[in-house]
Amino acid sequence: MRKSYLDNIRWVTVVLVVFFHVLYMYNGEGIAGTLGKITSLEVQYYDVYMYIVFPWFMAILFIVSGISSKLYLDKHTDKEFIGSRTTKLLVPCTIGLVAFQFIQGYINMSFGDAGSMDIPAVIKYLIMLASGIGVLWYIQVLWLFSMILVLIRKIEKNRLLNIGKKTNLPTLILLSLAFYGAGQILNTPIICVYRFGLYFTAFIMGYFVFSHDEVIDILKKWFVLFCPVAIALGVAFCIKYFGQNYADKPVNKSPLFLFYSYFACLAMLGGFARFFDLETEFTKWMSTHSFGLYVFHYLGISSVALFLARNGLISPLTAYVLSLIAGFVFGYGLYAIISRIPFFRWAVLGIRGKR
Repeated sequence: MRKSYLDNIRWVTVVLVVFFHVLYMYNGEGIAGTLGKITSLEVQYYDVYMYIVFPWFMAILFIVSGISSKLYLDKHTDKEFIGSRTTKLLVPCTIGLVAFQFIQGYINMSFGDAGSMDIPAVIKYLIMLASGIGVLWYIQVLWLFSMILVLIRKIEKNRLLNIGKKTNLPTLILLSLAFYGAGQILNTPIICVYRFGLYFTAFIMGYFVFSHDEVIDILKKWFVLFCPVAIALGVAFCIKYFGQNYADKPVNKSPLFLFYSYFACLAMLGGFARFFDLETEFTKWMSTHSFGLYVFHYLGISSVALFLARNGLISPLTAYVLSLIAGFVFGYGLYAIISRIPFFRWAVLGIRGKR
């Protein structure tokens, strides 16, 4: 039986990502890789939204991906899993870069005037492809984790799954220590979104722990505990670190960041399983289009920033509004178009066969 609350977590989180990237594009905290501050405000207090969602929104997506992998593998072979994940995840972030996402790479390079560098065209094109990865880093890493999972399954023979099924409330609380420890290791320098230790732990916890209905029942029951704990940690995190680079060390390795991330994920899982385990025509549509929104939304946001806001052709307020609108229009619009074009639907979106 399909678990609707997982679909709802996924599309709601992707919508939150769109709002996040609008504020990120014009952030006033000096976080690199964007257009940056365009207002005359001394402090952009609304940027606190980024601090509220950043610690946990990718972690919850990896947890949900781990749970979804378990549900898929319950009914499919490892070979089918590898084929499915390779088409859906690896193809878009490799072949898709050459077929389409180089456009995003060009825009990303333009923010830093990298396109004007006096280097051979071939090297410039390769840099453009690398820059085009953008938000695709998530599916890139998820493919790697999925392949590692296949190897782990061959070794553990369901022993870890059986242990995970017995997870109780005290164990769930203690697992926060593992989450904290994982956040200290395998963090790449410069490109700080690649947090292999933290996100692999989230993915593995999703597969071996949170895929069990018994564990989700505990989260539903104790949502009244996890929700206020997450809120308290979130408030403390925002107060302590607002104005600092939330995405890099030492902030992203701090106890507040990682414990907030973990308990926010528990609250999300328990809350959605308890109150949002349903499907309507609206939630079904949002769910089936969430991948397209994720893949294409940043192209809309960054295009408005580069071609309109950067040159001062529009006011700051208009830039924010147009960027938000463009995020959804590009996300849903390009998905509707490209998902209907042979080859591109496979190369860019990982969709096999006819629509």
